[in-house]
Amino acid sequence: MTTPLLRPIQAAVTRGKGAPFVLEQARIRAPQGDEVLVRIVATGMCHTDMIVRDQYYPVPLPAVLGHEGSGIVEAVGPLVQNLAVGDHVVMTYGYCGHCLACDAGQAAYCQDFFGRNFSGAGPEGEHALQDEQGHALNDHFFAQSSFATYALGRENNTVRVPKEAPIELLGPLGCGIQTGAGAVINSLKVTPGSAFAAFGGGAVGLSAVLAAQVAGAATIIAVDVVPSRLALALELGATHVVNSREADPVAAIREITGGGVQFALESTGRPEVLRQAVDALGSRGALGVVGAPPLGTTAQFDVNDLLLGGKVIRGIVEGDSVPKKFIPELVNLYLQGRFAFDKLVRFYDFEQINQAAEDSEKGLTLKPIIRIQK
Repeated sequence: MTTPLLRPIQAAVTRGKGAPFVLEQARIRAPQGDEVLVRIVATGMCHTDMIVRDQYYPVPLPAVLGHEGSGIVEAVGPLVQNLAVGDHVVMTYGYCGHCLACDAGQAAYCQDFFGRNFSGAGPEGEHALQDEQGHALNDHFFAQSSFATYALGRENNTVRVPKEAPIELLGPLGCGIQTGAGAVINSLKVTPGSAFAAFGGGAVGLSAVLAAQVAGAATIIAVDVVPSRLALALELGATHVVNSREADPVAAIREITGGGVQFALESTGRPEVLRQAVDALGSRGALGVVGAPPLGTTAQFDVNDLLLGGKVIRGIVEGDSVPKKFIPELVNLYLQGRFAFDKLVRFYDFEQINQAAEDSEKGLTLKPIIRIQK
């Protein structure tokens, strides 16, 4: 048995709990089976990267994180059928493709979702990356580990996109942007003329605002505590904004809508905000929950309010997206000028990755995108 050829790369390695990302020389093996080797142009930074770095989710370290990669196909394994060298692609979450959820078109609820995205290794426990000393690096983060100049994905989580779209911009469509937009369009199915509220004005929440406008909601309310985010929400299509440091958002939403919204999305991961979102629903309203707090976090709500109001609370992963279909749809909406998610982003050079993380955590940048290489 021969050892697969190794390609030298540069990767941002997280070596300990809360430790900074460190750019290191590393090596990656060639693609096998249905794998795709992507030359990463840029990678979005998501809240999940930080909570894994800080070990709120137990991904083994040292690891190469990054899960919103975009780039150009460099090589493909022998079983790849529908991707070719030179294709522009966005990398998204991993899934097995053959469990009951995947067979039902609900890959975001794959029975092996944790293993495919958070285990720190491939499906068979294998690693594709090693450091300069030849030690294995935990990888396959969201089936990609794209804080690196090259990343290995699989054909099912590597999505071809039009070459006329700016490839350095598109990575966040693989996770954060598709989560907010998909929650509105695919999960909640916001209807024309309806009232929608986004609790949280980060990248996910404002992606939901953009999608609510696409869906035809008549009243779109953004709730946050940062004035600049609320101003941007209005620019992106919100009809009303509420600063929850200055006003009771539940009372404000009930006054705006005459009783409550039909649809709401909670993206902050804060239990007290989730309670506000439940209370702000009108009769038979539906709340989607996408904010990820530390494992074990609990929340409270009034059971009789839920019961008598016919309200629905549901968790949503990755916007219930079928990535091969939904990501190209979002790209086309962007190219038509109907989904301006570019207004959410700020670019950083690879060497500025820790500054990007700091700016994101301070709320100075909504969606950092790390330019890995040209």
